Amino acid sequence: MTDRPGTAPIRLRAVDPAPACPTTPPDHAVQDGLVRLLGRIADGDRGAFAEFYRATSPRVFGLALRVVRNHGAAEDVTQEVFLQVWSLAADYDPGKASPIGWLMMLTHRRAVDRVRAEQSATQRDLVFGHAHLGRDHDVVAEQVTQRLDEQSVLDCLHTMTELQREAVALAYYSGRTYSEVSETLDVPLPTVKSRIRDGLRRLENCLTGGTSR
Repeated sequence: MTDRPGTAPIRLRAVDPAPACPTTPPDHAVQDGLVRLLGRIADGDRGAFAEFYRATSPRVFGLALRVVRNHGAAEDVTQEVFLQVWSLAADYDPGKASPIGWLMMLTHRRAVDRVRAEQSATQRDLVFGHAHLGRDHDVVAEQVTQRLDEQSVLDCLHTMTELQREAVALAYYSGRTYSEVSETLDVPLPTVKSRIRDGLRRLENCLTGGTSR
């Protein structure tokens, strides 16, 4: 993400590990101070941004770490969240949420997106990765194993219902989000999620010798 025109790029320092967010909310003076900082950030005040970052980054990192459960990924999420703060500060409305509440919302969304992206990548490897194994090794035994793996995936795809295969293909072969699949098929989002979840469960059970349901 780029900085506002005419200013140098923002460089955020790595966030040190922090304890979980405290259960007691910040006092009104702190909240009011954060509101003022966000107003200055909206005007492009880099000093205000640095001050806001120092004051709130431990809480952002703490929430991100609890969601993604990986230190490096939590640091990445934290950096992404504060780049969002720099870009979206002008959209902040103190009448709708406190600064910390708004910040935690951004953090949770970004962390969940990270988890979903990693899960999607894992599932895509499970469903379609077998067809590309061993391509660069001209060994007869490996070629035979590769063909058996490919046939296994094809056979297991047929354990899904037609509706499940359609949803899985759109989500993982075509690379569409669940929402885009929902719009394409003109069915509710919960139905799409259910079809994909059940279809992938059938596929995994078939490939691993489990019991399909």
